[in-house]
Amino acid sequence: MSEATKTAQHGLSEHSHGFGVPIQTRSERPKSTKLADFEEISTREEQWRYISADRLGGLDKDSLDEFSGDIDAKLADGFESSWIDSEHKLFGAAGIPEDRVAAAGWEAAKAAYLLSIPSSVTNSAQSIVTITSISADPAALHIIVEAKKGSNAVVVLDHRGDATLSENIEFVLEDEAKLTVVSIQDWNASSIHNGAQYALLGRNSTLKHVMVTLGGAVVRMTPSAYFGAPGGDAALYGLYFADAGQYLEHRIFVDHSAPNCKSRVTYKGALQGAKAHTVWVGDVLIRAAAEGTDTYELNRNLLLTDGARADSVPNLEIETGQIQGAGHASASGRFDDEQLFYLQARGLSELEARRLVVRGFLMEIVQQIGVAEIEERLAVSIEDELERSAK
Repeated sequence: MSEATKTAQHGLSEHSHGFGVPIQTRSERPKSTKLADFEEISTREEQWRYISADRLGGLDKDSLDEFSGDIDAKLADGFESSWIDSEHKLFGAAGIPEDRVAAAGWEAAKAAYLLSIPSSVTNSAQSIVTITSISADPAALHIIVEAKKGSNAVVVLDHRGDATLSENIEFVLEDEAKLTVVSIQDWNASSIHNGAQYALLGRNSTLKHVMVTLGGAVVRMTPSAYFGAPGGDAALYGLYFADAGQYLEHRIFVDHSAPNCKSRVTYKGALQGAKAHTVWVGDVLIRAAAEGTDTYELNRNLLLTDGARADSVPNLEIETGQIQGAGHASASGRFDDEQLFYLQARGLSELEARRLVVRGFLMEIVQQIGVAEIEERLAVSIEDELERSAK
């Protein structure tokens, strides 16, 4: 039986939440790998508050094909790759879906692409996996990255092409592993992508997760970090740039269920053009057992033109007072007039000053990647976005 259908008090199921009252907190949200355990998408549910099912390209249905595009892996020495079926012990080891679209993708993908990092890889070796879709038919893909005990590595997942994709990605960090993940969504303009990412951190393990979303018509990313043992450290960074008509949503979840763990969430976005819309929701749950937790989340949005909309919602759910610290901050706004005046007073035109401000605002996140060729490419992409805003 799934977590979504366990019987609660008075004969109600936890999923029904008492005569149709929408679930309000992360600790109540059901999880299941079965599409049938999730109701049809409704904007009454908090996780679908900003987007309706008709914009998801059929990803909430049971008719998804398995991904038929290309996966090109440039692996560093020591990395191992293979395909595993859904009966493998790593399938679902990091987490399972919390929404209907992720569950549809989970059921449709009968195999997963496994990237394994042995304990012998300790030199921050870098591997780049390019996922290229050539079909806009609704499809599903499952990827698992396993970081063995004591390993230290960087994995870049680069998404390109035309797609309508429900993707589940798992990151399993064993004790004392250090893993940097860079997930790039640089789809063609009409693509639709729902990406659920789950990370399970072992004892004293360290995760740096960098999310970069630039291309696609509708992109909805839900990265989650779970602490399976004490001493874990998770830093989640994100960058997104929305143009006219684009919808980019990022829902971050950090589940502090073990003591003495640390998390930091820092996401920045820029928007330009009519009906450019971004959504950032940051959920942090500190469970009763998670004494000594230290957590902070931050979201900043820069609106470059009229007609753009940024929604930003940080949430903290705390079940124990025995913590080191917990906080959040969020802000969305236009250019700082004083900053622009300062730059113009030193000889820059207004356009040059604006571009310099945006470049500095976003490059703070790009510089967290640590892979030179990827940082250079993203810097060019940001410049291309700024060129469009100048026209």
